[in-house]
Amino acid sequence: MSMMSLAFVAASAAATASPAAIEPATRAAITATCFDYVDGQLEGDPARVARSLHPDLAKRRVLGETPDERLGLRRMSKEELVELTRQGALKTPKEQWDRSCTVLDVAGNTAAVRAETPWFVDFFHMGKFGDRWVIVNALWYAKPK
Repeated sequence: MSMMSLAFVAASAAATASPAAIEPATRAAITATCFDYVDGQLEGDPARVARSLHPDLAKRRVLGETPDERLGLRRMSKEELVELTRQGALKTPKEQWDRSCTVLDVAGNTAAVRAETPWFVDFFHMGKFGDRWVIVNALWYAKPK
């Protein structure tokens, strides 16, 4: 490996915050946004879900091959997600709440987060706007029932 390659690898490794290196206050703020979203869905609280989402949210689920698309995706907007919450699509008794939010990485004003409940796994891209973290993108997986 050339010296240039070694320098690039070292710089890349230094630029990525390890989960242990994330500032505690930053981790807490990101985690709070994640739980606002997850708990809002489980409570059936559309206002709580809405405040955790960017207005231009892109939420997707991989479908695979469909009659209409070779690389099919289920697409949802913020409005659709808030409406599903209003309808109680994932409303769950609190004693059944088995959920987690894990901050995977933070780089400046962006973060990658994994959320899990018994029903789904979400991978979030969050952005920091002023002092507030919000979910900008979400790719989710529905667990088999």
